[in-house]
Amino acid sequence: MSIQSLGVGSGLDLEALVSQLLEAERSPKQARLDSQEESYDAEISSIGTLKSKMKEFLDSVDELRSDANLKGREPTIKNPSENIEPFTAEASNSAVEADYAIAVTQLASGSRIETDNAVDGGFSSTTDSVSAQAGSLTFKIGATTDTFSINVTAGMTLQQLSSAINSSDDNFGVRSSIIDTGTASGGAKLVFTSSVQGEGNDLVIVNDNNIADLNRVATTDSTETAAYLDTVKSAQNSKATIDGIAVESSTTEFENVIENVSFTVSQLSELDDDGITPKTSNLKIGFDAEGLEGKIRDFVDNFNALNTQITTLTRYGASDLEEDGALAGDSMIRGIQQGLSNMISANVSSSGLGTLFQLGIEFNEDGDLEIGSSDKFGFGSGEDRLKDALEDSFDDIAALFADSENGVAVRMHDYVEQYTNYSGLLTSREKSVQDQKDQLADEREQFELRMASTEQILRDKYLNLDQTVAQLNQTGSALLASLGSA
Repeated sequence: MSIQSLGVGSGLDLEALVSQLLEAERSPKQARLDSQEESYDAEISSIGTLKSKMKEFLDSVDELRSDANLKGREPTIKNPSENIEPFTAEASNSAVEADYAIAVTQLASGSRIETDNAVDGGFSSTTDSVSAQAGSLTFKIGATTDTFSINVTAGMTLQQLSSAINSSDDNFGVRSSIIDTGTASGGAKLVFTSSVQGEGNDLVIVNDNNIADLNRVATTDSTETAAYLDTVKSAQNSKATIDGIAVESSTTEFENVIENVSFTVSQLSELDDDGITPKTSNLKIGFDAEGLEGKIRDFVDNFNALNTQITTLTRYGASDLEEDGALAGDSMIRGIQQGLSNMISANVSSSGLGTLFQLGIEFNEDGDLEIGSSDKFGFGSGEDRLKDALEDSFDDIAALFADSENGVAVRMHDYVEQYTNYSGLLTSREKSVQDQKDQLADEREQFELRMASTEQILRDKYLNLDQTVAQLNQTGSALLASLGSA
């Protein structure tokens, strides 16, 4: 009798027996492998989280380790009236700390040209024909290479010419518009306005073909010797006074007129009571105290975020009900925390402030940094110390953070980067754990192969048993049948 399924021959639940034996064999090993894999996953995830926090902290440190970042200049403008703001200003880090009295007396502008009144040979309406003959007009600026041309077709109207000018792809900044005077004598006037500013940059309109009709919309002939339309308004420079000294610019921007300072004008300065003398605005070039304060507070916040993350990852549960951190008691991670704390407290001899404490930064009871609002030590509150330092000790603040050898930010940047860069200690640690996880996967694969082999052995064993019991049952049944017939 051939038996392929367990229990069929014997009537015993051998399938359940094999399953129970396999489970007894599998469970302890499976549990160990699962627990180990979970531990590796938690460690890899925790290291990744820590690296991310450390990189965020590194960004705030990076803002403080450059002397140029710390000594940035901030222009402050005080105008005679809140309603009039004649200019804005920017300053590079090389600008000298100083005060300047500035008045804006003229704004740069482009030139303007108008066609004549109808009574003087101009146009009566927008539908008037510009020329009975085809030709072209070239628009140019005498002092520059700016130029573009417009083809004038026979019978083109005044409105069509205006539209062609405005839609030209090569137009460098000429805008045309039509003003209907509403009178028979004035008629419709075509107005050309150039955006090219500065003295000597007047718009020129050349009648390329010397067609008589086009003289009405041109300033000169093809040889640029004749004179037709006059410039109603010439292009002009911006003008200002700085401490009484007259200065000019061909645009609205005065760049480096004051060394390493630029200012852009947008309004004329308010006039004094005499209606003639412009009132001056005060431009003060000083250190960017507000910007530096923001960098310092970001540094404190990011340090605390990193410190909290390390504490969470390395803590031991206070009771059986509280789980340990994924990196509980890890000496390397604890070492990072201690190393950073030591740097916070370190003295920087090149700075008159000495330590971050003199800048208002101190540890609280939880091990985090704070700029405190209360005077705990008799040296003023943290906020007071920070305010005083920002007002009086910019160079010392810069040295405290950015000194090339002992600056807090310089040392911290180098320290943190050795853990976070591509080949850093945390990256190496992460790779090592991943290698262990990969080995575990190999071990799990070998275990599954062994379990498959064990299952086959058990099935073969109990299949033989099943067949033996089946044969015995058959023999017994035959004996009973023969005894019954006797």
